[in-house]
Amino acid sequence: MTISLLSSRLAKLTVAAFLVAIAPTGFGQQGSGQPLKHKAISVKTPDGLTISAQEWGNPSGAEILFIHGFSQSYLSWMRQVDSDLAREFRIVTYDLRGHGNSDKPLDPARYRHSKAWGEEVQAVMDAAGLKRPVLVGWSYAGRVISDYVTTHGAGKLAGINFVDAGIKADPALAGDNLQNLPLMASEDLATNIAATRAFVRGCFSKQPSAEDFEVMLSFNMMVPPKVRAGLGGRPLDATAVMSKLRLPVLVTHGAEDRNSKLGNAKYTASVIPGAKLSIYEGIGHAPFYEDAARFNAELAAFVREANKPH
Repeated sequence: MTISLLSSRLAKLTVAAFLVAIAPTGFGQQGSGQPLKHKAISVKTPDGLTISAQEWGNPSGAEILFIHGFSQSYLSWMRQVDSDLAREFRIVTYDLRGHGNSDKPLDPARYRHSKAWGEEVQAVMDAAGLKRPVLVGWSYAGRVISDYVTTHGAGKLAGINFVDAGIKADPALAGDNLQNLPLMASEDLATNIAATRAFVRGCFSKQPSAEDFEVMLSFNMMVPPKVRAGLGGRPLDATAVMSKLRLPVLVTHGAEDRNSKLGNAKYTASVIPGAKLSIYEGIGHAPFYEDAARFNAELAAFVREANKPH
């Protein structure tokens, strides 16, 4: 074989390897392994931010709005949008301000006010044309949902699913994984990455695959240190508001959650009239990923029930 022919074949192999490397990995997918199709929705908040949102699934189905947690993105919900849920329901996801492909103002004031967060949720609902969704909120999204109900009421909601999310900040119920948060706001890149890696690992009892972990770490690192700092320290006590809710509520929580102790879920369920508590034994902070089959089945049943005429 001549040197020129060998070089040509090596070049072709290099290109092929590169194409494989950049192909979609199917992060969290349970189905075909093909890239997921969705409709992009551009949202403008009343305070001038552009929010990146996505629509999936059955356009005529009952509505679900998924809201991710601290330093995460809409990609957190891949095991939901690529599942039987999408065949039955109309699903909307989005990146919170400061996250993913949404605007990331560095001024901490943009993350401090309940009104802004509540209006952001309403702006997503309006842009997507959601009439009566079930809100599914993971972790920090418990604050966001509390902001929404405080500022807009619950009249436009079919139900709420709190997923390892609280309605009251209680230091006694904070898990040890939250010790990583101060270092995740570091401007020193090596320190930030190390803390973020530890935090993402700590969010799971059943650890993600290597490929999924790479994706998770990547979208976590899209959140600037100043945004992470701005998200911290915001007070939360929605007890009075949530105690007056009169709609279906499901409280989902991993028994081995290292971010939010099980007592948070029990408190939420005790405050909200008629709330149902679903505890996942052997599961950490992310039951929708760690036990997607059970999570999706329970959520589907909850959404169907929430949309029955009463």
